[in-house]
Amino acid sequence: MGFFDKLKLGLGKTKTSLSDKMNNVFSNFRKVDEELLEELEEILIMSDIGVDTSVQIIGALRERIKKEKIQDEEGVKKALKEEMQKILDEQENGLDLSGKPTVILVVGVNGVGKTTSIGKIANRIKKEGKEVIIAAADTFRAAAVEQVEIWANRSNSKIVKRDEGTDPASVVFEAIQELKKQNADVLICDTAGRLHNKKYLMDELLKIRKVIDKELPEAKKEVLLVLDATTGQNAISQVKAFKETVDLTGLVLTKLDGTAKGGVVIGIVSENKIPVKFIGVGEQIDDMEIFNSEDFVNAII
Repeated sequence: MGFFDKLKLGLGKTKTSLSDKMNNVFSNFRKVDEELLEELEEILIMSDIGVDTSVQIIGALRERIKKEKIQDEEGVKKALKEEMQKILDEQENGLDLSGKPTVILVVGVNGVGKTTSIGKIANRIKKEGKEVIIAAADTFRAAAVEQVEIWANRSNSKIVKRDEGTDPASVVFEAIQELKKQNADVLICDTAGRLHNKKYLMDELLKIRKVIDKELPEAKKEVLLVLDATTGQNAISQVKAFKETVDLTGLVLTKLDGTAKGGVVIGIVSENKIPVKFIGVGEQIDDMEIFNSEDFVNAII
């Protein structure tokens, strides 16, 4: 199964929600008018894209219909997809590995697929011929260190780990010393994800970030938030919580190998100006792709 087919399968819930409802609207299609646009707007809102973003998309679609004199169903669908894609393409979605070293801080709540994402991203970077060190700084969750070690071994990356309960910032500090010693290219830091104790978690992240800034002031820095695509609207509150504490540079969308509600991503990108950088489409180590907006929108509609 190719990437597009996996993506289409994974976005099943969103696709059913959007496409089936749209097909229903277009099956009763008589002409391109305000009633059609209102129905399409309602479908977008109900498909986790969000009110503000849905209004923006339909507003742009309305202008294009007038300007380009679109009068048929296929023309409306094509323009709608292009407007969605435009939102996703507003932000640069490539991972910036131009500097040496580069530090990638990976954040997200427990259960979103953070550890597997770290392993898959490390694997992609290793394939580019770069040396990767992983800091196992989620030291409070049982078995978290062991899990990230498994993925480090799978990706042939070096790991810096300490006992459960160790101060996470101290693990990152030691990993930075190892990075300097080995003259490695990339440091990937795993972090805890306990939003139920939000202040403590965010204080921890701030402490880690201060260590990185102090020890590697010139390094390129990426902060990637891992989001579970099945959570829909809940993903919005996660973005808000982490954005308040760390400067997010990108999103990693996971669990698109099952039934997912990926439409919410369009709203998140639009409202927060944070790009999707990676998309996970399976459980294998190679099932992590650089985000492609055209494939994503075509999979939804």
